[in-house]
Amino acid sequence: MVAMTMTDKGEIRGSEEDGLLVFRGIPYAAAPTGELRWQPPQPHPPWDEALEATGFGNQAPQNASPMDGLFGGSAEPAAQGEDCLFLNVWTPGTNNAERPVMFWIHGGGFTIGAGSQPLYDGQYLARDGDVVVVTINYRMGALGFLNLKEATDGKIGATGNEGLLDQVAALEWVRDNIAAFGGDPTNVTIFGESAGGMSVGCLLAMPSAEGLFHKAILQSGACHTALSKSEALRVAETVMELLETDDPDALMELPEATLTEVQTKLSAIASERGLAGMSFQPVIDGEVLPAMPIERVRAGSAAGIAIMAGCTTEEWKLFSGLDPAATNMSEEALTEAVGDIFGDLAADVIGSYRSWLADSGKGTGPGDVSAEIMTDRVFWVPAMILLEAQRAHDARTYGYLFDWKSPLMGGAMGACHAVELGFVWGTYDKNGADTFFGEGAEADALSEFTQDAWIRFARTGHPGGGSGPAWPSYDSERRATMVFSSSPEVVMDPADAIRTLWTGVPESTLGTL
Repeated sequence: MVAMTMTDKGEIRGSEEDGLLVFRGIPYAAAPTGELRWQPPQPHPPWDEALEATGFGNQAPQNASPMDGLFGGSAEPAAQGEDCLFLNVWTPGTNNAERPVMFWIHGGGFTIGAGSQPLYDGQYLARDGDVVVVTINYRMGALGFLNLKEATDGKIGATGNEGLLDQVAALEWVRDNIAAFGGDPTNVTIFGESAGGMSVGCLLAMPSAEGLFHKAILQSGACHTALSKSEALRVAETVMELLETDDPDALMELPEATLTEVQTKLSAIASERGLAGMSFQPVIDGEVLPAMPIERVRAGSAAGIAIMAGCTTEEWKLFSGLDPAATNMSEEALTEAVGDIFGDLAADVIGSYRSWLADSGKGTGPGDVSAEIMTDRVFWVPAMILLEAQRAHDARTYGYLFDWKSPLMGGAMGACHAVELGFVWGTYDKNGADTFFGEGAEADALSEFTQDAWIRFARTGHPGGGSGPAWPSYDSERRATMVFSSSPEVVMDPADAIRTLWTGVPESTLGTL
């Protein structure tokens, strides 16, 4: 069956699939190619004939990753290219129902991923929640998050936030067009995980995004991830060194494959050069991103926006579990790493974490302690700080922890990074994803509970209700936190004994990779 609707650029033709209308590969901005490389997204020209929107558009250029296939999907490689500014819509109908809109920003370290991944199949949320689901692609890596403005004396104007500006352009498309897809442009929830959650954190702080969304869910990423101008300049200079050119004209002509290849080269030397492990990330340029996002939120940039934020309980095990050096870390290496964060208190902090892990029935080796501290430094503590900062401006703040263990590697991954995704999207047992997420009656119940919470939040700004326990808002006194597990429950101030260890730790050490 054919589905038709009208956008501000012309008519588009999608498909009817199991009671839903699905539109794939809708261009929301002009192709950022040629002279538009490293430029802010520009309006897409209108079209005369009905646009076919039955197949996904290109993914942004990216390298192969060890994560490919981990969460299920097709064995066929997806098409990718610099012409990548496409979005996809799943809707129950193109009538005037004014449904809540759920706008997804995928993760992947700002270098991999796409809104078209099977993991993010929008049909289950759209059908079960009677909502409109939008997923997007945006520029990544050197094409989306490389600040060349300072490095080329302004000859190339890239701020390093072009990927964020793509997200804003997609939100503007939603504002202008989503009513034609049965959605309510005055009830838009942005949600994202990992780099997607960090992107949501930046959008909360960006003047250009103001008014484009009304609720935000930050999964395993918050408001502490952005490079300073000086850090971004060092990344750009290193990239140009690896490319063996600093000539703006030559940079504009480089094949996209060369730019993705240089990302691999940069990753190999980032540590020895003193660069961030995640070298491509948003940049505090003073205009697109005026300051570190958490500072902007504290000042009220997200006033009036309901926020839900959290992470998994063992985030770092996804990374350490694939790294023998991290798994088999020595006590000396642990002490040195913790000392970089806590200084002379390192031994006491390690001791406190060991006691807490033992009391929780978890491993207490150096690798276990390191994984727990990294989980908190990069994900859990920034989420709590965001909720505390927003609470001064809006009482609709909700915290969560996701405590479902992946069956992968005999359970060694634990409740690791990304393990909530299949349950949020209802794709945990599709396309082979059950190898990572698990399956069975408990998984079924957890996915239903998780989706219900996300959908309720998108609809009302409150994730609680239904058959689950009452979910109070998060404040600095009770710290009410919903723990998603086979038996979901609200816990007040979870792990308070180790939370207090982070008091006084410089925020510049948080949320970074």
